[in-house]
Amino acid sequence: MASRRAGQPLRYEPDEPCPPLLALGVGFQGIMLVLATMVLVVSITARAGGQDDSYVAWAVFASLVIGGGLTALQAGRFGRLGAGHILIMGPTVNYVSVSALALAAGGPALLASLTVAAAIFYSVASGWLPLLRRVITPVVSGAVLMLIAATVVPVALDRVSEVPDAAPSATGPAVALVTLMAFVLLSLRASGSWRIWSPLIAIATGCALAALFGAYDLQPVRDASWIGLPGSGFPGLDLTPGVEFWSLLPAFAVVALVGTVKNIGDCIAVQQVSWRKPRGTDFRRVQGSLNTNGIGILLAGLSGTPPTSVYSSSSPSLISFTGVAARRVGYAVGMLMVALSLLPKLTAVLLTIPGPVMGAYLITAIGLLFVTGIQTVVADGLDRGRALTVGIAFALGVGLNNQTIGADLLGEAWGPLVDNGMLAGALAAVAIDRLVELTTRGRRARCEVGLRLSAARDIDRFLHGFATDIGWDETAGQRLRSAGEETLMSLLQQGDDHPADDAPTLIVVARHSGAVVEMEFLAVFDHENLADRLAHLSEESQSASGMEEGEISLRLLRHYASSVNHQKFHGLDVVTVQVRGTS
Repeated sequence: MASRRAGQPLRYEPDEPCPPLLALGVGFQGIMLVLATMVLVVSITARAGGQDDSYVAWAVFASLVIGGGLTALQAGRFGRLGAGHILIMGPTVNYVSVSALALAAGGPALLASLTVAAAIFYSVASGWLPLLRRVITPVVSGAVLMLIAATVVPVALDRVSEVPDAAPSATGPAVALVTLMAFVLLSLRASGSWRIWSPLIAIATGCALAALFGAYDLQPVRDASWIGLPGSGFPGLDLTPGVEFWSLLPAFAVVALVGTVKNIGDCIAVQQVSWRKPRGTDFRRVQGSLNTNGIGILLAGLSGTPPTSVYSSSSPSLISFTGVAARRVGYAVGMLMVALSLLPKLTAVLLTIPGPVMGAYLITAIGLLFVTGIQTVVADGLDRGRALTVGIAFALGVGLNNQTIGADLLGEAWGPLVDNGMLAGALAAVAIDRLVELTTRGRRARCEVGLRLSAARDIDRFLHGFATDIGWDETAGQRLRSAGEETLMSLLQQGDDHPADDAPTLIVVARHSGAVVEMEFLAVFDHENLADRLAHLSEESQSASGMEEGEISLRLLRHYASSVNHQKFHGLDVVTVQVRGTS
């Protein structure tokens, strides 16, 4: 197997061709990292929703085919589809709770209809990503991820008690505890490849103990054929949605919206580990990844399986462990997934994993998801406003979950809409977050001009008035105006000056908070990333006489601003510049 020691350089970047056998070997390692998760998530969701074996077999088959095709699509770049990176996809724990509710309420047909609707919400969210940045904030998405984890806990605990009647009464808790202990010990003490394989080793440990208790039934494995296709366990879409559909739709929409934000982080993480030299995040690749995710959710809906998404930690772990980020690995993973979908005996081995082992594995995934939510919230600091938002949203969501307050007020039909804790918590997080921003932010002003050289006068006049209004002295005000001018110059130097009647619109928004003014430049522009060029300046040793005009402007911008961030979207560039006032 391909591997590298910590600290060794990356062997293959995404655009570099690696040997086919090496790509296949690394792809096999990637499959081993996610195969158990894919099958267990589908099985747990189906069992929690009261579905039979025929549906489980169909859902696993369809999930492998869809996940394989999308993983290969993510590795390439076809128009606005694909990230051009290794992004392994499949069913994730994020949708377990809402999918189980849909299966229990209306079976696979209802799940299919809701998943198709979620795909529409997801696609709309990814298309409006630049405008949703200030609504679905890290605080909101972090709180919802924590709520998703909390709502899945009962599903995991229910699996712990699923043991044969003939097994001792302590079988479930004992097997689950041993599986958890094995996972924790291996995660803490193992290193290198052993840490990568710790989930599979923990599952094998739990299965071995369950077999000793007589709680491991291998008959389905013996009965399964080596090669074949499953019988269809999917009745088709429900084209006449009823009350159950409308009561669960908001929850699916919330998970899809938060999934959009989470998938942004997944793609950014992969970009960070896929290049030898640090690069600014290319948000065009992020949007390509999101568009592919939307297709995955749609295909899952059309096949009646739980929605697919990117596995957050698997791809970065695989790249870090092997040193191979070549897109050929993504193609290999996709091909292997589709091939494995035709091996019923292999999937039967995973489907026969005892319930307590499944429950323990799900608890570990829930714990990691909960921590991801916490990390998302505190990434930019946890002030009183953020703490209030997360605390109230989480408490309200957990408290309302599985209550009957909504049923008492609205009846059994529409009551679940209110009693859905995740939905209530998400709405509370958005509302409180908006309220906190409105009550704590300082002055805000907006200027709209054409993206051309003559706009420098209008921007300078706008920033001079803004600095005066917030009480900045002449030195700080001049620094703010200079940063604004150099940002405009840097944007123009990536393209051409435009005539007045054909210039793209440039929107400049200035926000004052404490001792910092944040300027946001939004332009219809599509050229080289400023963040990349600014990062490279620190590595260059050219003399001033050897600098190009654009390099001089970027150096001045870095001198005036305390931070510069350039986010590239399809059809829109967002440059955020922060300038600190006189201390």
